[in-house]
Amino acid sequence: MSKKTEEIFNFSETSDACIKCGKCIPVCTIHQVSPDETTSPRGFIDLLGAYQRGDLELDKNAKNIFESCFLCTNCVDVCPNALPTDMVIEEVRADIAEKFGIPLFKRIAFYLLENRKVMDIVMKFGFMFKTCAFANEKEKGGLKARFALPMVKKGRLIPSMSFTSFLNKYPENIPAKKLNDNPQDKPLRIAIFIGCLANYNYRNIGDSLVEILKELNIEIFIPKKQQCCGAPAYFTGAIDSVERMTKANIEYFESFMDECDAMLIPEATCSAMVKHDWQVFFRNHDMPEWEARAKRVTEKIYMATQWLDDNTALQEILKAKGKKFDTPVTYHDPCHARKVQGIYKQPRNLLAPNYPMVEMSDPNRCCGFGGVTMQTEKFHFAEAAGKPKAAMIKETQATYVSAECSACRVQIGESLNSAEVDTVFKNPLELIAESLKK
Repeated sequence: MSKKTEEIFNFSETSDACIKCGKCIPVCTIHQVSPDETTSPRGFIDLLGAYQRGDLELDKNAKNIFESCFLCTNCVDVCPNALPTDMVIEEVRADIAEKFGIPLFKRIAFYLLENRKVMDIVMKFGFMFKTCAFANEKEKGGLKARFALPMVKKGRLIPSMSFTSFLNKYPENIPAKKLNDNPQDKPLRIAIFIGCLANYNYRNIGDSLVEILKELNIEIFIPKKQQCCGAPAYFTGAIDSVERMTKANIEYFESFMDECDAMLIPEATCSAMVKHDWQVFFRNHDMPEWEARAKRVTEKIYMATQWLDDNTALQEILKAKGKKFDTPVTYHDPCHARKVQGIYKQPRNLLAPNYPMVEMSDPNRCCGFGGVTMQTEKFHFAEAAGKPKAAMIKETQATYVSAECSACRVQIGESLNSAEVDTVFKNPLELIAESLKK
């Protein structure tokens, strides 16, 4: 980046617009687990204004405060001025990264996310040697630490691993059945952007999406050169990494998007990053050409259940199958789905024909994932935020808790594991694909 963040982004503009009404405080995830005015949305905003005016030094104390936000967007959702508190915190984290640097383990992680071939090799080694440090918890869909590891306590549930990634499992093109002899009557062609966790850890998500699209007789295109959407790096302040991955993805998408009817993303965080945050990032960093290119390529991109419910007869097919399970499902609304993209009805619409649905007391409450930093250095906050979510899931007595977000899966899976709740996490696509089987 040729300019520093503070030379481009106006923190004071957001700070001056805050009316200090306090509507954000009751819904703030960090304030719920650590009630302190400093780490509340209006506290963050006030400090950011002071930072830009030169009244606040970006020292280790300020760094600790700004890294305590979960970026759940609850405050944005209720703010009468719709102030983008999450966005300004994302931008100040870039300044934090510039001043303090990014820890080595995060830099290694972001390097792997940018270099998929290297990541493929690392994940294969991880798969082969995982049982040395982890016990396979197949029912819970993860691995449990056998002993305490750096930033991973004994007994913590982490994502499982696959020997072969989703992108390497399938051919690039999976044809649909020929409809008829009329060349004008062609099946839809849908691309899949899989997301890193679904690619390497929760591969059944992609397998299920492929099964669903096959059932709908849709031609499938799996772009092999797709990179990480950039969300982990963006939420951490690794701006250079975000810029490289985002630009590479946009250039790649431009090469095939005109030939596709849509691109589906079975992940709320990836979808929000691609559909929303890419444009915000380029706007905030004074790159209008890339902002426009990001907007163009994302016009055909959707969260998977959103597009499947709005554009296909999948709901009617599921009803016609008549398959009724006696395993209740409760649905958790990922922050990046409901609050950022307004998506919450469609996954429920597709689950309801075959599963008894039971709503938890607050499905919209953040599960507490919070990003890489919250899952490592500040995991005590993630643990505290996960406890009430696990409790409300337990109250439903549901067999499955579902959400179209693998980040939520990581957090909720461990919260349920820690609370010894038997409910199992499944992506809605996994449950839908099960409903389609004979």
